[in-house]
Amino acid sequence: MNYPFFFTRIQYNSGDWNVDQRMPSNLLNSLAEYTSLEIDTAERVIPLSSKKIFESPFCYLSGHKLVEFSEKEASNFKQYVEQGGFVFVDDCNHDIDGLFAKSFERQMTELFGPGELKKIPNTHYLYNCFFTFEDGPPTTSQELNGWGDDLVHDYLKAIIINNRIAVLYSNKDYGCEWDYDYRNKRWLARDNTRFGVNIVMYALTV
Repeated sequence: MNYPFFFTRIQYNSGDWNVDQRMPSNLLNSLAEYTSLEIDTAERVIPLSSKKIFESPFCYLSGHKLVEFSEKEASNFKQYVEQGGFVFVDDCNHDIDGLFAKSFERQMTELFGPGELKKIPNTHYLYNCFFTFEDGPPTTSQELNGWGDDLVHDYLKAIIINNRIAVLYSNKDYGCEWDYDYRNKRWLARDNTRFGVNIVMYALTV
């Protein structure tokens, strides 16, 4: 890579896209700590309707509310991932019956067809491409504390294009899990952002 990695948060018009505001800097700190990537430490917010989205190596989309793309947003989203882009989508409600989950999944059906957003096995390369997660996606405190649908989701879903994950979708609320000042990681027995490192490294190398 001949330019610094930067974290893009997708701004979309229909919902509350600007959630978990400390998460990006926390994850960027982990990438700087554990990898040899050259990092741009400033989060970039790019409207999904903008052509600038195609300059992004990695995109993040989250929220609690409605996901209903405009015609231009839908076109850019589909074109971006079909051209090799990667979007990590995280449901801040941690609720498979919530508004964010239902509306986002409906958008994926409209863009890619029924059944294309599907569970990925917990043996997927995503879970050992950098750190190893033998049991698949790590459980979050939101799941253990009964937030949202009061379920522990033992899977992630994805849209697969050309044999690689193009859209990674989580109902586990990793955004809230990683939404703390990176300097507080020293109090954790194990850094819980390590799975975020896997997500980024997968996006950049596969």
